[in-house]
Amino acid sequence: MGRLTDEPEVKENSDGTFRTLITVAVARDYKNQDGEYEADFIRCVLWNGIASATKEYTHKGDILGIKGKLQTRSYEVDQEKKYVTEVVVDKVSFISHSKKEKEKTKKEE
Repeated sequence: MGRLTDEPEVKENSDGTFRTLITVAVARDYKNQDGEYEADFIRCVLWNGIASATKEYTHKGDILGIKGKLQTRSYEVDQEKKYVTEVVVDKVSFISHSKKEKEKTKKEE
């Protein structure tokens, strides 16, 4: 469970599938030497319906619960192998909206 760091953006692949990449900031349970909490930034891949629903119902700063599988893959750029570790999302739980979105909703009412 963590906060969405950016607005989700859905892209359509050449085979007709939809995909979005999101990053979720997950706070650590302890403080560092400076007395501050740190966070881990987890890259997540969402496909098709889950990608579209996340785009439609979430915004930067919202809290999400993520269930999925950890995946490591590689690709080559200029004959150099690059590795990526990410979560392939099976399920997203929309926990809460950001303060900014709540204020926007109140103004519209």
